[in-house]
Amino acid sequence: MEIRLNKFISQAGIASRREADRMITEGRVTVNGEVIQILGFKIDDEKDRVEVNGRRVKIEEGLVYLMLNKPSGYLVSLKDPLRRPTIRDLLTSIKRRVFPVGRLDYNSEGLLLLTNDGELAYRLTHPRFKIKKVYLVKVKGESDSSKLSKLKKGIFLDGKKTAPAKIVPLEVSKKKTVLRVEIYEGRKREIRRMFEAIGHMVVGLQRIKFDGLSLGNLKGGQWRYLTRKEIDILKRKVSQK
Repeated sequence: MEIRLNKFISQAGIASRREADRMITEGRVTVNGEVIQILGFKIDDEKDRVEVNGRRVKIEEGLVYLMLNKPSGYLVSLKDPLRRPTIRDLLTSIKRRVFPVGRLDYNSEGLLLLTNDGELAYRLTHPRFKIKKVYLVKVKGESDSSKLSKLKKGIFLDGKKTAPAKIVPLEVSKKKTVLRVEIYEGRKREIRRMFEAIGHMVVGLQRIKFDGLSLGNLKGGQWRYLTRKEIDILKRKVSQK
């Protein structure tokens, strides 16, 4: 069956489609011994031999879907040249290689999905599918409703306007404010930068929901497999658009 090269690499659990495109343009991918640097290139997944960095790529059976309650102080990465703690240190009993769906920065915590289903990971992180993520955000000082209204409408970061955010104050005092924030974008450090832009420093950030999924009783540093029902919920969300 004909399939795009980046999709094949993604389904094999090597990398996301976006990362696969980078590998292709960098000349790290060969098809039947020939370096391919054409985005959108198609292969026959039953006949063609694909290699990444000189190693054969195959789609294996046995897709894995995990939920991790990431603690603060861990990189959302499978390795770090500076030898800082990574989420891989929390997944030592997982034999198959999985990669994170989206990101949480080093000092953030909460719900993180991991899988070797590259196609699903790609769709869950692509803005056009508008997958909602909910966070508890703690900021210094008392929140200002006029400033929060700017975030609700969207503000410009790096010359691009953020999507409208849903924000509900849960606890307000002169020293700190706790808010429930819902967004569907996933730009790097987006929530922290949004609040910094209106003069609020984020001192605590926890993701509590990923669309229809929530942490429940999962403690910090613990992980579990997704149920069949949870997997179906995620797939339905991205297959209908």
